[in-house]
Amino acid sequence: MNHLSFKHLLASVVISFTVVQAFGQTSMPEELTKSPIREQIDYIEKKTRIYDNFRAIREDMFRKVNNNILDTLSAEKGRVTELTKLTASLNVKNDSLDVLLESVRNDLAVVTSSKNKIEVLGLEVNKKAYNGIMWTLIGGLLFIMALGFLIFRRNLVVLNRTEKDLKELKDEFAAYKQFSRQAREKLEMDNFRALQKLKGK
Repeated sequence: MNHLSFKHLLASVVISFTVVQAFGQTSMPEELTKSPIREQIDYIEKKTRIYDNFRAIREDMFRKVNNNILDTLSAEKGRVTELTKLTASLNVKNDSLDVLLESVRNDLAVVTSSKNKIEVLGLEVNKKAYNGIMWTLIGGLLFIMALGFLIFRRNLVVLNRTEKDLKELKDEFAAYKQFSRQAREKLEMDNFRALQKLKGK
């Protein structure tokens, strides 16, 4: 009986040594070096058997899948860190854009409210009222200018007529002056002759 157990022990050692040696000589499957983690796990699941609720996995394959999972987790953690930083940066930009948008909205509200107003002498006046006042003033000035032109033209006509009348009056006065001088001279001559005749008698 002792001899039988020794044989079993010897057989177990030889088998395990052969299995370990065979495992050591086998190369790593390509699925565990180039495939994604999900496919690696599927490959391990297909290539291993369940015995008494335990799954036997080759040590080198287990370490390879384990290292691959850790590397993937580390890479994903780095990616998550970068995405977190990017999210924080985008949040800061978003906040600054929100502030800028609020400022633009306020400016737009001011422009919209003052769009129909104009500042005159420090007072805000509605553009329609301002235009009405300006056109009334322009119309009034044009009316005054037209009226002034008509008055000037009338005065010019009156002035020309008055100058003409004055010239005619001066000519008449000069003619009358000359006529009265001649009549006086003639009267004086007639008086002188009459005196001479009286003296001669």
